[in-house]
Amino acid sequence: MSNINGHVTPMPLPAGPPATREAPMSTRERLIVTILLTAGFTLAVDFSILNVALPVIGTDVGFSLENLQWVATSFALCAAGFTLLFGRVADLFGRRRLFLLGVVILGLSSLIGGLAITPGVLIAARVAQGLATAMVTPAALSLLTTAFPEGPRRAHVLGLNGALMAAGFTTGAILGGVLTDLFSWRWAFYINVAVAVIVLAIAPVVLAESRPERRARLDVPGAITVTLGLLAIVYGLTVAGERSWQDPTALLSLLAGAALLIVFWAVEKHVKEPLVPFSVLTRRSVGWGNFAGLIAFVTETSLVFLLTLYLQDVLDYSALAAGLAFAVLGAGTVIGGLVAPKVIAAVGSKQAIVGGLLVQAVATGSLVFLGTSSVFIALLLVATFIGGVANLVAIVGFMVTVTTGVPDEEQGLATGLATMSQQVGITMGIPVMSAIVTATVHADAGQPSTGILTGLTAAIGVNAALCLLTAILAHTFLRRSGASGLRRSGASGDTTERCTV
Repeated sequence: MSNINGHVTPMPLPAGPPATREAPMSTRERLIVTILLTAGFTLAVDFSILNVALPVIGTDVGFSLENLQWVATSFALCAAGFTLLFGRVADLFGRRRLFLLGVVILGLSSLIGGLAITPGVLIAARVAQGLATAMVTPAALSLLTTAFPEGPRRAHVLGLNGALMAAGFTTGAILGGVLTDLFSWRWAFYINVAVAVIVLAIAPVVLAESRPERRARLDVPGAITVTLGLLAIVYGLTVAGERSWQDPTALLSLLAGAALLIVFWAVEKHVKEPLVPFSVLTRRSVGWGNFAGLIAFVTETSLVFLLTLYLQDVLDYSALAAGLAFAVLGAGTVIGGLVAPKVIAAVGSKQAIVGGLLVQAVATGSLVFLGTSSVFIALLLVATFIGGVANLVAIVGFMVTVTTGVPDEEQGLATGLATMSQQVGITMGIPVMSAIVTATVHADAGQPSTGILTGLTAAIGVNAALCLLTAILAHTFLRRSGASGLRRSGASGDTTERCTV
């Protein structure tokens, strides 16, 4: 087409569809996210807040030295052992209902724990706190995933959740020490009471109930076998970490747990309305996604244990200085949780898992070069920061993967499986790495730090190798389709592949 001067003017091309931009969150959605993430952060803090205070608790309440570990163990057992059961119960009987019940139990048990003057009462309070954690965590996650459709917004809130969960473990260790030194270890319980009151005041107003129209029957045989199996596994891992892997109690518990989980698998194949539908167990996104998440938690939590030994036993840092050194790792995990949604939007959740684990493997692998000089603290800080960012990218990728393509009526199950992977991973990492350190230490006479360093670097090498191997397995077996759909806002449908078994 030409103008009046005879010049040719190109015809305008037809306009393409306008670029879509997600609307900002509504006030109600912000309140939903705030309430659910606050509850999750509080429960993450509870995992570590009493560890520093255990000696003081033993003196004040009257624990014998050999029974003091039950303050932590009783909580971890229930939090990990019952999470899959309660995740499915949330689907069947209502996620909002279970979330609120769990918060009530958390508040009451925390009040009782803060007032406890005998070991039995304190242990009972910690058991109830663990049960509350098993209720609230999968219910809160499934409320998050059902409140936001598959896409960038869900990835964003899961990233925030991952960042706060990771920050909670670090914050718990620091906060426990501060509260114990300045006030009393009892305030570690009382804080939960205040949080529970606030959550219960707001949550019933902003959270909508979600459950299927037809209530399925609870699979009692499946519930019993999987709960007892997980309890036996977690207890066996705990005993192995405290005593040794040759301890008869630890071995029997692990064998019993494995046998019960095999029975559970057989039950689920034949029950009419299983606790965990067999079709869910055979999805690659569920199986391999949860495996990747399990290893992500195994490696990073156990690395903190290894580096704590390095800082205190090799570099002679005080407990306070060692704790402050991990603030860099905490900052890395928070940043990782914030950038993870952008990474997932760009490359998909599968590649976020693979890339995150690969970077974590490199960062962790560099720590095998740690030495006995204090100059190596620079390497430790840089490597843990980078590794923390990468670890959270992988963790958020895992959470997005295992909840994508899952119908709303099974979101409690999906988040229950994810929470189980998280809590078993946290429990499993330390005893595994501790066994490696013990098996490889050959202390030199007069230079004990050299022998400890040998064991630590061997365990760190295994830690990095686990990250690398898991990245390879995730790249091989995870399907891209279920992840790449996240780049489309509001994508839905079951795009996951099923395993051939």
